[in-house]
Amino acid sequence: MPKLSTLLDEIDSGTVLLPEFQRGYVWNRDQVRGLMRSLYLGYPVGGLLMWETTSDGVSVRGSAGAAGVKQLLLDGQQRVTSMYGVVRGTPPPFFEGDASAFTGLYFNVKDEVFEFYAPTKMAGDPTWVSVTEVFQKRGLRVLLRVQGPAAGGDRMLYGTPEPARDDQRARVQPGEDHRR
Repeated sequence: MPKLSTLLDEIDSGTVLLPEFQRGYVWNRDQVRGLMRSLYLGYPVGGLLMWETTSDGVSVRGSAGAAGVKQLLLDGQQRVTSMYGVVRGTPPPFFEGDASAFTGLYFNVKDEVFEFYAPTKMAGDPTWVSVTEVFQKRGLRVLLRVQGPAAGGDRMLYGTPEPARDDQRARVQPGEDHRR
């Protein structure tokens, strides 16, 4: 399984595609919030089923990119689309559906909860941070380190586990400038 950053880059380059026969995006905000919560807590979120092909005769959504080996996403499209939308802040090229399902997701660093933006609750409160902004400013290492008793301490979601130093922890703290 590739790293999430690699998967998202391959979607951008047209190497990972969605076959035309797949349904459009149907997840709602509760499902997106649940996925991000599961990732944060280190819970299993399922695998992906990809079909690697060199055939140019496969109908896909969006543009197919250059000729060569393509990977068709057969299972996991809702999860991949949600993660792409939250991390990149925009729908993937093959997107068909309601983008509001994954835009505006915030994380409360004090209570450790995900919620979609509610101005009366979140405006001016530094404990609420935009998940998309954190990913765009700090990169995907934020997803790599899961901390806390629910996750059994430090461990990696993607990549090779390695000991963490205090200065490497990707967890955003209240009042911290997460826009570095």
